[in-house]
Amino acid sequence: MSDVTLQNFEAEVINSPVPVLVDFWAPWCGPCRTLGPMLEKLEAEDGGTWKLVKVNVDENQELAAHFGVRSIPHVVAIAGGQAVNQFIGVLPESQLRDFIATLGPTDGEVAVLNARELAAAGDHDGARAAWQAALELDPENDEERLAYISFLLDGDLIDAAEAEFGRLTPRAPQEDAYAPLRTRLDAMKGLDALPDGAELKAQVEADPANVAVRLDLAKVLIARREYEPALVQLMEIVRRDRGFEDDIGRKTMLSVFELMADSPEVVSKWRRQLSTALN
Repeated sequence: MSDVTLQNFEAEVINSPVPVLVDFWAPWCGPCRTLGPMLEKLEAEDGGTWKLVKVNVDENQELAAHFGVRSIPHVVAIAGGQAVNQFIGVLPESQLRDFIATLGPTDGEVAVLNARELAAAGDHDGARAAWQAALELDPENDEERLAYISFLLDGDLIDAAEAEFGRLTPRAPQEDAYAPLRTRLDAMKGLDALPDGAELKAQVEADPANVAVRLDLAKVLIARREYEPALVQLMEIVRRDRGFEDDIGRKTMLSVFELMADSPEVVSKWRRQLSTALN
């Protein structure tokens, strides 16, 4: 437990690596003297998984006003620099434990973090098992399932990725990652049925107006994650035939932009070119 003021609030609370309970209190407050020792006891028991700080409202009225404190004791839970929960008054110890339990990550969140760490470390099998465990705990987490699909596609596990698409909820198409991953999966699925890239390039050079061949070449390039060369072909489709396959050139470009989210300058350049071509 530590006392904080406006001067050290950011360092002690906002930037804390663990969740924080901020106990707004005053020396004259009888219920505060009951609650404070209970919170200190639980903090000691939990061994650093969260921390308790105390704010004297008489000496820190600006902080109290910022958090809308009108009655004390008033406890605010801060995690990741954001207020996530609060209560006013004195709670029984069992309810305090329940309140504190909400601060920690869920089992599913722990499993997701484990999966991402294993993937970053190059442990493909371990990451896959951890992701599957995470999604069993939270099967409707479309955002995380899409991340898992991206991981599977990185490993060329096309059938597994397609199976995961089938497990998404009806809300999944609203996720930003959905359309670009669908585009990438479809390109990878169709790769075996297409000529190789060199042959398609030769066909494009022989017949530059053949937008169907350009689309096939773009699909091959997307499957290989050669996104900017794919954009070259897709832009030509937009310029030559906007109506081809229901404006597929423009639509696929938008998906590729999402796949290139880690290259914002390149995406910005191509967005400008697309805008010019459309106007």
